[in-house]
Amino acid sequence: MIRLLACLFIIGSLTWTGHEYAKNLANRPRFIRMFKNALQILEAEIVYSQATIKESLTSVANQIPNPISTLFQQIAADIQEDKEQLYPIWEGHVDKFYQKHPIHLEDKEILQQFGRTLGQHDIIQQKKYIRLTINHLERKLTEAEEKNHRYGKMSRSIGFLVGTFIVLLLL
Repeated sequence: MIRLLACLFIIGSLTWTGHEYAKNLANRPRFIRMFKNALQILEAEIVYSQATIKESLTSVANQIPNPISTLFQQIAADIQEDKEQLYPIWEGHVDKFYQKHPIHLEDKEILQQFGRTLGQHDIIQQKKYIRLTINHLERKLTEAEEKNHRYGKMSRSIGFLVGTFIVLLLL
């Protein structure tokens, strides 16, 4: 009886691990798309509305879904007028976001590079940096979608098969 429960536990836990990996593969393109949308809205706010960075970030947070909206809202809330540079605030919040959500290190680095330029240039240069970041994210989105398509279903199956293989070896 205990042996049967142990076998079921091994198969169940490895199957669950495979499903979690597949879920992360599926969520990464969704997060990249949301960041692209957020940057497009930020571009419109900065270029056309000529709002301040804090107002622009708040406006973006009101127009996009969670958890990206929470990220932008927290950054906007931490900005103090003429008190501190924006980049350390941006970097800290992006680091926290990276630890909790399924984005890769390359995605985090793209966002942090963008944070270095945010608020440092005039409107025309800022628009160029936003466009550059969106282009980088589009490239990462293509890679993430290909990886999800290639490995998503396979990781679910491999979790179950590895669990079954281990159980067979133990019997």
